[in-house]
Amino acid sequence: MFSLVKSAAVLGIDAYVVNVECNMVNAQIPRFITVGLPEGAVKESKERVESAIKNSGYFIPLNKIVINLAPADIRKEGSAFDLPISIGILSATGRVSSQLLENYVILGELSLDGALRGIRGALPIAVSIRQDSSVEGIILPRVNAREAAIAGGLRVVGVNTLQETIDFLNGDFEPEPVAVNVTELFEERRHYEQDFADVKGQEHAKRALEVAAAGAHNIIMIGPPGSGKTMLAKRFPSILPNLTLEEALETTKIHSVAGLVPEGSGIVATRPFRGPHHTISDAALVGGGKLPRPGEVSLSHHGVLFLDELPEFKKNVLEVLRQPMENNVVTISRAQMSLSYPANFILVGAMNPCPCGYSTDPNNECTCSTMQIQKYMARISGPLMDRIDIHIEVPAVKISELAGKSLGEKSEDIRKRVQQARLRQTERFTQFMGIHANADMETKLIRRFCKIDSTGQNLLHNAITKLGLSARAYDRILKVSRTIADLAGQEEILPEHLAEAIQYRSLDRQLWM
Repeated sequence: MFSLVKSAAVLGIDAYVVNVECNMVNAQIPRFITVGLPEGAVKESKERVESAIKNSGYFIPLNKIVINLAPADIRKEGSAFDLPISIGILSATGRVSSQLLENYVILGELSLDGALRGIRGALPIAVSIRQDSSVEGIILPRVNAREAAIAGGLRVVGVNTLQETIDFLNGDFEPEPVAVNVTELFEERRHYEQDFADVKGQEHAKRALEVAAAGAHNIIMIGPPGSGKTMLAKRFPSILPNLTLEEALETTKIHSVAGLVPEGSGIVATRPFRGPHHTISDAALVGGGKLPRPGEVSLSHHGVLFLDELPEFKKNVLEVLRQPMENNVVTISRAQMSLSYPANFILVGAMNPCPCGYSTDPNNECTCSTMQIQKYMARISGPLMDRIDIHIEVPAVKISELAGKSLGEKSEDIRKRVQQARLRQTERFTQFMGIHANADMETKLIRRFCKIDSTGQNLLHNAITKLGLSARAYDRILKVSRTIADLAGQEEILPEHLAEAIQYRSLDRQLWM
């Protein structure tokens, strides 16, 4: 007795079809064997499958059962093969009609009582299999149905139990159709809880964050405890340009693979904000593991990666950021495979000016020596700091500003200016693949689009000479000044734009010393 059930598995943020083959033969000793390079959760499916089938009112013959997951040369992981394995066994015994099996991809994790639990990667799987003309639809847990329906072009069948799946395949049950208006859902969920209107004072920091948002520049904030660095960072995504539908789908695919799409939402409609603790490992930050998973840099794709208390992160963890910050992609290589995850994020860092935190606070006395401050700052390497375009000081907020009743400018108003600046950049870089914002410019484009007059040249030359900046820092100043000009609606970079960009190199000037 043989049966074939189509399923699927995720590889990176893409997916491929897995044929679940079930063969039953008479044997003196009953056995249940799974082959095709199954990992731990797949091997353990035997116990879940047997219990779910029995508790749904069916029985498994005392035969030798061999389950093959093809292609057999790729490792299979996860619990999503529970449902197709169960259907394969019941089809081989004649309990399930095989008529519809070849038209549907089946996925789902089983509870011991036959109920279905959610799976990872529903969206990337749906996106991949819709290109297969032989596949009519997908059967998966009801909790993942809206997510899969976003892909479009497929019939999505959401089921709650193994019994419902059997009844559907036998023609005894017609589930409620699952359809999603992606545009309406996208607009409905595009809302930020945090707003810049909540922030009192810190006008200089707000302006720097607006510039960072307009040009997709990495930024670091330096200031004493309680000055509002974290508060500003959490509101930063609310002034970034709205996600496009294409960006939202790509972001959702990454979160789906990681199992982080909120139940019932189906799509990530706002810019991600990730703020890992400073005890994070390098593998958790950039991705990795025996079977590589996306890390925090990929989960913040098209959004913000916030590293609070930056010098407290392990040095090797910070150093692995350098490559994704330059290339906007993370490649994880293992002996058996190599996977790439997108990682186009804006880095927002925050740190104290010294170990005690009060060297720049006029209201508190600093207890740190010059040597301690130098050691503290040395935890962040020069090459990493060179990749951060904007350094700003965030001073302690005055009590008069805190007590004031007036609200700050709303995120929506700032975002309109940012989107106008981004629109200018999009038009400028139309003919250049992979370049969407000023921060993405390489040397050739900087020379082309960041031209300055003789007055600007003299100003920049004096600043570079006195600050001892690297060639990369020189380019960063030009990029930032280009963004400031875009915000001002100017085609040419004026000396005042350069002067403001030079201000955003606080760590080069070492004003905390």
